[in-house]
Amino acid sequence: MADPNLRLLVVGVTHKTAPVELRERLALDSAKQAQLAARLRECGTKEFLLLNTCNRVEIYAATSGNGDAATIAAQLAAVEEIPDSELGTALLKHADAEAVQHLFEVASGLDSQMVGETEILGQVKEAYDAASKAGTVGSALNRVFQKAFQSAKAVRSQTAIGEGQVSVATVAVELARQIFGDLERSKVLVVGAGDIAEKTVKALKSRRAGTITITNRTFERAEALAAELGATALPFEQMTASLVGFDIVVCSSSSPGFLLTLPATYDAMRRRPTRPIFLIDLALPRDIDPGVGELPNVFLYNLDDLAKIVEENIASRRAEIERGRALVAERASAVWRKVAGERGP
Repeated sequence: MADPNLRLLVVGVTHKTAPVELRERLALDSAKQAQLAARLRECGTKEFLLLNTCNRVEIYAATSGNGDAATIAAQLAAVEEIPDSELGTALLKHADAEAVQHLFEVASGLDSQMVGETEILGQVKEAYDAASKAGTVGSALNRVFQKAFQSAKAVRSQTAIGEGQVSVATVAVELARQIFGDLERSKVLVVGAGDIAEKTVKALKSRRAGTITITNRTFERAEALAAELGATALPFEQMTASLVGFDIVVCSSSSPGFLLTLPATYDAMRRRPTRPIFLIDLALPRDIDPGVGELPNVFLYNLDDLAKIVEENIASRRAEIERGRALVAERASAVWRKVAGERGP
């Protein structure tokens, strides 16, 4: 039967609404995710799902007259111990048809910092699977997320938004190429051994970068990735002492604190005073102390810096982006009408 009180809500912050400093503070580790889930259950939120990536922390919820955006936002702020007022205009809020359309645009890569990137669809699916296993997805969220996955495939097949450099890895490497020109003589260190690190190494290989070294807290993972991609592995405890020998450092770990500190970078630059170093921080929370960027001959870029560079790429594909948004808008409107009118699956 239809539920006349059904509301679909999206509440959170994204790269469009909040700078990297605030997104960093709102990043949720597993313990805080569990706290947030408990709080949402306590306040009567009927169905909910958390999408927690480097560029967004969003709560998707289905409520039935016993939850609203302000209540959900208050739970997020409480878990992170941030005053509600501090979130202010950084909070993103959508309801009903707008919430469905936002989800469709997110899953399709239309709302990404790197518009057209494909990684986000996998992240949305992982978030959906986790919420399903936790029992917080019911018929309403199940329907809209299944339709979101279908919409993402349609946008990918019916538009050309995926053309060009659309991942953080390829954009970061292209920036390095623009700064250094020929990368063949560059010595590169990649910190981390996850998906972004793998894509970064592949992008570096495609640009014929010189020597590529991978380090990770778990040395076996660094070793395995290095062996697979033809790179060298470096024990994590040797990273700081070895920093002086690298021209480019790309960080993409999941560390809760800075891996490259100001004192360590200062010491490395003191030993290579005339040689610049290019640092790219693709992590959130950030891996590199932002104060490092103030040192002479140090060029530091983070996720928001890369997004500015991507604007040129977006301009050349504006028509395709608008086509994609029109496509998901039509689908989202139809899905919301069915969800609101047909409560069952």
